[in-house]
Amino acid sequence: MTLHVRYFAAAAEAAGRDEEHFDLEDGATLGTVKAMLVDRYGELMQRVVESGSFLIDGVVRRDPAGAVGSRVDVLPPFAGG
Repeated sequence: MTLHVRYFAAAAEAAGRDEEHFDLEDGATLGTVKAMLVDRYGELMQRVVESGSFLIDGVVRRDPAGAVGSRVDVLPPFAGG
């Protein structure tokens, strides 16, 4: 399966890009994607992964065992009010 990953704000800085595509095995999980991003981009992405949010096909997901769809948006934590 092809996964479209979009990065926003600090996540885009950590990845050095706004988006990319990955070929993953069917049944990949959010945990798999998080680990892959940390392996690929290192410590700065680790911080984003630990405290940020993930939208899978437009819906916030937190369960690392949850399946991913065709698109994952990686958002850093937001401050303000």
